[in-house]
Amino acid sequence: MNKYQHLFFDLDHTLWDFDKNAETTLTGIFEYFDLNTRVNAAFDDFYQKYLFHNQELWERYHKGLISADDLKWKRMWRTMLDFKVADEPLAKEISARFLEVLPTQKKVFPYTFEILDYLKNKNYQLHLITNGFEKTQWSKLKNSGLDKYFTHVITSEGSNSLKPKKEIFEFAINKAGANIKQSIMIGDNLDADIQGAMNAGMDSIFVNHINAATDINPTYTVTHLKELEQIF
Repeated sequence: MNKYQHLFFDLDHTLWDFDKNAETTLTGIFEYFDLNTRVNAAFDDFYQKYLFHNQELWERYHKGLISADDLKWKRMWRTMLDFKVADEPLAKEISARFLEVLPTQKKVFPYTFEILDYLKNKNYQLHLITNGFEKTQWSKLKNSGLDKYFTHVITSEGSNSLKPKKEIFEFAINKAGANIKQSIMIGDNLDADIQGAMNAGMDSIFVNHINAATDINPTYTVTHLKELEQIF
């Protein structure tokens, strides 16, 4: 019998394909706001700048250096500044539109539904721990059909903490009525998910979709979700 009973997943970049869904959303927004004319650049250039600023600001948010509201609109603001467009009201309008449309997207990583069905059929208790925003994450789950798999969904807003702080993991363990030795964190982010789990004394699985190099030693590493079947 496997020692793990409670499996805590990350959502974005682990199961729900944030980059592909963001690209689809921003493609429509780019056209809707006629940004080709405003920034005088092609969509691909705009999107690559957005990815850079989004990642940087999420890292700052993880560390508690900026607020959720700052993250939401400043990724757009900084992207536009790269094209010498200093229009804060437009950045906030684009951000609002982005947050409205993004959660309606449905792209997940290959084998997501298959692995969740496999784990449910083996009677594992599945939960989520996410730094995403409460309303947004629930919308993603419902629109993509992932909501039916998870017993508890713990967000940074709901727990009043953030990965990689140990408090959000302790909050999740308590909410699930789990034992930390029978629990494991499964995620793609080395800092938020893997180091965060280690901070809480919890085992972890690094879902290394992009074959990233790492000095951190998770309990397990997989490069494809199907490989979880070898662990469970």
